[in-house]
Amino acid sequence: MSPPGAAPKPPAAPALTPTPALPAPQQPPQQHLHRTDLRAAAQLATQATAGLVDLVEAVHARIALTARQPLAALSADRPDRTRGVTGLVYKTVRGVTQVVGGGVDALLGWLEPAVATAASPLATPEREAILAGLNGVLGDHLAATGSALSTTMALRSGGQALVLQPDALARALPAAAQPGGGRVLMLLHGLCMNDRQWLRVGHDHGAHLAREAGWIPLYLHYNSGLPIASNGEQLARLLAQLVAAWPQPITQLALLGHSMGGLVARSAIHAGQHAAAPEDRAWTAQLTDLVCLGSPHHGAPLERAGHGVDLLLNATPYSAPFARLGQLRSAGITDLRHGRLLASDGATAARRTPVPLPAGVRCFALAASLGRDGGERRHRVTHDLLGDGLVPLPSALGQHADPQFDLGFAPDRQWVGHGIGHLDLLSSLEVAAQLRRWLG
Repeated sequence: MSPPGAAPKPPAAPALTPTPALPAPQQPPQQHLHRTDLRAAAQLATQATAGLVDLVEAVHARIALTARQPLAALSADRPDRTRGVTGLVYKTVRGVTQVVGGGVDALLGWLEPAVATAASPLATPEREAILAGLNGVLGDHLAATGSALSTTMALRSGGQALVLQPDALARALPAAAQPGGGRVLMLLHGLCMNDRQWLRVGHDHGAHLAREAGWIPLYLHYNSGLPIASNGEQLARLLAQLVAAWPQPITQLALLGHSMGGLVARSAIHAGQHAAAPEDRAWTAQLTDLVCLGSPHHGAPLERAGHGVDLLLNATPYSAPFARLGQLRSAGITDLRHGRLLASDGATAARRTPVPLPAGVRCFALAASLGRDGGERRHRVTHDLLGDGLVPLPSALGQHADPQFDLGFAPDRQWVGHGIGHLDLLSSLEVAAQLRRWLG
């Protein structure tokens, strides 16, 4: 009780119940597929189905013909189409496939505005890795058919395409406008890969050389399924634009190519040196360094083995139609058979034009062997042939029995790492240290 005459105490305030914390807003899930991907994939599936119908009918025709005329199997003129009712069935299936495919394409085109978002989602690394693999295997077909899945060549930084204008480059790459910003390093990825995959096991040769040697790294993003000569010509034009648009005079320009990337770089240099317009040749005078990292200068036996499968399948009338499956390999892959750099070259090694290393440019070759060390001679032979698992040592070092094809890398500009695989060249700290010594 309160004392007499004292004002009554106000009632105690009720205890405050803490407000439960609101759950953090969920981030929208990353979209690995864009709305145009579904349409393009449907187109590709329709084309693949039609091709499979052709394949099955060709096998059927060969078997039927040989049953009627046993000697017809030995003839080079063998039909790939059946006749009568059977032929009508295949024709109908083929027609329905095209109609359904066209209907799906039209429907998806109609639906695209309905599923469009306010802002297009950024491409995720997963999506770009899938597209890079698809472009490596079918890139020439995707480009020829105008597919939305086809990769367009671009110079990128941080996964974003660069606009080749002085002001835009200065904003995207502030170091390019600073003192010492004339040292440009371009990194070219290999077959079925993309520019983001230079980051492997937490290491990126471009970022390493930027940090340790002051280079400004740019990353080429391209369709590795196109012919190497086609990519080389595109890159030559892109380099001409880059040199003209760089915010200050370029003092050093280095090209670092992994696997196919080294061949694309050599093809681009050749295209630039032989360009008709002086402005298209100017960038070659700025080139100071070429580094080839596990590049198959004289071809990769893996692709040669694939070509051998084609020849074997064509040996019998029944298996010959299946050789078409081997022909799905892109032009980029078949160019790796003998290291084909020029569009004028034939498909065989005998019809390859010698393309020497560029004069006045420091040229380096890094190769790898899965073997732990050189070892005895009998082991060295195995290691040379095996190389990094994809590219033999002589091919990666540009060595050839024919002097006109031997690239002649200087001995102090060759390096061989042991116990390193083809993809491990991207993350090897030994490779990084050697690049630092050469480009420091």
